[in-house]
This record gives sequence, C-alpha cells and structure tokens, in this order.
Amino acid sequence: MSRSLVTGGQGFIGGHLVKALLERGDDVTVLDLRGAPGRALEIHGLTAEVRMVEGDVADSAAVHRAVREAGSGSSGPDSVFHLAAQTLVGPAAEDPVATFRANAEGTWTILEAAREAGVGAVVVASSDKAYGPSDSLPYREPDELKPAAPYEASKAAADVISRSYWPAFGLPVGVTRLANVYGGGDLNGSRLVPETVNACLDGRAPQIRSDGSPERDYLHVSDAAAAYLAIEKAVCDGPGRGAAFNAGTGRPHPVREVVGMIAAEAAAQGATPVEPEYLGDGVPQGEIDRQFVDASRLTELTGWRPEVELPEGIAEAVAWYSERNS
Repeated sequence: MSRSLVTGGQGFIGGHLVKALLERGDDVTVLDLRGAPGRALEIHGLTAEVRMVEGDVADSAAVHRAVREAGSGSSGPDSVFHLAAQTLVGPAAEDPVATFRANAEGTWTILEAAREAGVGAVVVASSDKAYGPSDSLPYREPDELKPAAPYEASKAAADVISRSYWPAFGLPVGVTRLANVYGGGDLNGSRLVPETVNACLDGRAPQIRSDGSPERDYLHVSDAAAAYLAIEKAVCDGPGRGAAFNAGTGRPHPVREVVGMIAAEAAAQGATPVEPEYLGDGVPQGEIDRQFVDASRLTELTGWRPEVELPEGIAEAVAWYSERNS
C-alpha cells in the first residue's frame, strides 16, 4: 500500500485528489487548516478514511509532523501532493505578503520536510497564472514565466523553487500548471462557475465582473485529479523529475459563452430562466484577458488527456449544486 500526504486536501481540487488516491488503495494523510463544516472531505464522505493533521504549510513544525505521520517508521510517505495555497487573485492583491508566505514559504517548507524524509515523489501545484500575460498562446512549458501581479508572482516563485530541488538536491519533484478547474464541489462563491450556477438555480441574474470577453481554458476537476496522478507517475519513473507540466483542454472559451451555457443548462434542469448582467468594461483589474495551455508534454509522456467536455462538465456541475441546494 502506498502512503500519500496531501496538503490542502480539504480544498476543491484536493478533495477530488484524495478521493482518487483512496480509490487506488493509498493510505492518505491530509494537512490543512482547521475549517468550517462542509469542506471537501465531508462533502465526499471521506473524513473517517484519512488521517488529518491540522496546521499551516508555512509552519515547519506542523509540516514535519504531517510528514512523520504520513510515513512509516523512520521514512516519509511515498508521495507528497502539495496543493495548499492562497488561491484567489483578489485577496492576493489586497494582501500580497500573506499570499507570498502561503504560496512561496509554504512550498519551500514542504520541500525541505520532503527532502529530509526521503520522499519518493513530490508534486507541487503551480498554475497557468504563473506564465503571466502573453501574446504568444497557448502557453508551453519552456515559455518564460512573466508574472505581473501578486498571485501570479507567488505561483511562479513556488514553481521555480520546486523545480530547483531536483538538480540541487536530487528530490524527485514535478510541478502542475493547471488551467481553470471547475466542477461540482467548489464552494468558493467568488469563482465564476459556482457563483453563476448558484445564481441561476436561485432565479437571480448572475452578475459578471467583466464584459464577458476574457477567455479561459476550463478543466474538469476529475481530469485535474487524474493529471496529478499522471505527473506523480512521471516523477516516480524518472522523466518527470524537475519538470513542469501543463494540464488543460487547449481550447479557450469566453466567459460570456460559459455563463450562457450554465444559464441554459440550469433552465433545462428546471430553474427559472435568467439573463446575466455584465458589469465590467473589459478585463477586471489584476486578471489576464486570455489564457489557454498546450498539454502535449503530459499527454505524450503519460497518455493523460482530458475526458470531460465542457458541456458535459457544466451539466454535472449544475446537477451537483441543484442537489445540494434542494
């Protein structure tokens, strides 16, 4: 039985990853902050199936305790998946120091603990936001990281720090750069998909901060969890060590298209039809206008590819929130 540690396992993507690890038979430990009821493991009914360690990823004592508890005897766990982070663009701009502490210091704290424990594979969550604004799309892994805002900079820092641990210390580490992840189970109302779905189901007009023109690559959360496992295998096998991997569909969709798709699906599932309200003029402050990734490196190395098309994923998300709200 493999032993895995997941930081941020109570989050949206982390909860789906924990579920996938348990389904393959892993012994799973989760390091996360104390949170309110209704977080990911409770949503999935997995709270009793994992070992929980409460703590901050920038707290060295808490991280070392989690690595010890996730391991066996004097050795650390087989794999560490580091997803814990401050993940929101707005709060990052309002408090960059706290964001840098969580995303950069938290990352090197995890890496140091993994190095000391001799962990067999570490997979660290970066983001497509680490690339920054670019006129050359899709993003490809060799592209220079050019962050232009605090959140982008924090993820770029975590990305570069992580990859340095392979040539410098021989720590087998790989980095994920995921597109925008969506799906049922995301309870963060500041994100486009959950807020739009909930508004449509409530019969109120979704209020969109932009004019609907920003374009994003949308990756279903089940495909995101599968990407983490594929990258872990690439790191364990060798070719993925010290490398970054994009994961996305490679197809950008305007916000207006996604919002319209959600409104139509909610109406098809019985909600009162509503008309979205676009409140912005262009792209909101601090956000990138157009983003999508080339995931061919991950596909060619591991065979991973996204399986959930956007209409199918939107239908799943609407059904999930509808059931939760009923």
